[in-house]
Amino acid sequence: MIRPSSRNLHLTVSLLIIIPVALAYGLFPQMILPLLFDFNVDAINLVNIFRAMMGLYLGMSAIWTMGVIKSRFWITATITNIAFMGGLALGRLVSMAIDGVPGIYFLIGFIAELLLAVWGLKNLKKYGTD
Repeated sequence: MIRPSSRNLHLTVSLLIIIPVALAYGLFPQMILPLLFDFNVDAINLVNIFRAMMGLYLGMSAIWTMGVIKSRFWITATITNIAFMGGLALGRLVSMAIDGVPGIYFLIGFIAELLLAVWGLKNLKKYGTD
C-alpha cells in the first residue's frame, strides 16, 4: 500500500534527481559528461567507472521505489536513502576541505544531498515507528 505522499516525498524527490543523473553518467558518458563538466571521457576504464556508477544509482533507486510502493520496505528505503545521500554529501565535504570549493553543479549537488539526508532522517524519526 502506498503511504501518504508526505512520508514518501523525500524518496520521490531523490528518484527524480538520481535517475536522470544515473542515465547522464552511464548511457553516453563520452557525449554527455564533456557537455556538463570540463573533462573528456575517452578511456575505457573511465567509461566503465561511470557505467558502474549508473548501475549503483539505479540499484538504489529500485530500493527507494519499493519503499514508495510497498510500505514494508519504507524503512529500508529511507535508511539506504539517508546513507546514500549522506555519504555523497560527506564525500563532497571532505573534498571541499582538501581540494577547495568545486563548481556550481557540485555545490548544488552537495546542498541537495545534505538536505535529502536530513529530510530522510526527519521522516524516519516521524514515520519509522510503524
